[in-house]
Amino acid sequence: MSKLEAGKALGLEVRLAERGDAHAIADVLLEAFSAFRNDYSPEAFEIVTPDASEVTARSVEGPQWVAECDGEIVGTVSVSVEDGDLYVRSMAVRPRSQGQGVAHRLLDAIDEYAGATKFERIFLYTTYFTPGAKELYEKHGYAWVRDTTAEEWYGVPGLEMDKTLNGDSK
Repeated sequence: MSKLEAGKALGLEVRLAERGDAHAIADVLLEAFSAFRNDYSPEAFEIVTPDASEVTARSVEGPQWVAECDGEIVGTVSVSVEDGDLYVRSMAVRPRSQGQGVAHRLLDAIDEYAGATKFERIFLYTTYFTPGAKELYEKHGYAWVRDTTAEEWYGVPGLEMDKTLNGDSK
């Protein structure tokens, strides 16, 4: 049984997003990141909290997954391809569902997709002000690559992390 199948047994299903999920995805992103609005620049906050039409537009850039519990979308993650590597574009879990394994299941979905599509490297950018984010990614085999400057991403410094599917980070 895969990790995703095991999650279903706990009442949590991770599946590929459908067109009709765009509003719920936008709601999850806004709910998850609203607590950090003052830490983001206005432009960066707009990027991490796209509206439903932007969520739909981004869907052509790569797969999006949702985590659903009892019929409600409680988490989301999306990826795209950049320079031959898989880029985790965004991930969010509703605050009331955090700490229940939702993010872990979403990261498992990315790993399964990356393995099935033969990607060797997965990378992401995150911030130091989102509690537990760096530690969550480290539990999934990601390692710090470098700190990023505010000039690189809409006035918000952070860090780049990556992992290779064989477990060796660059």
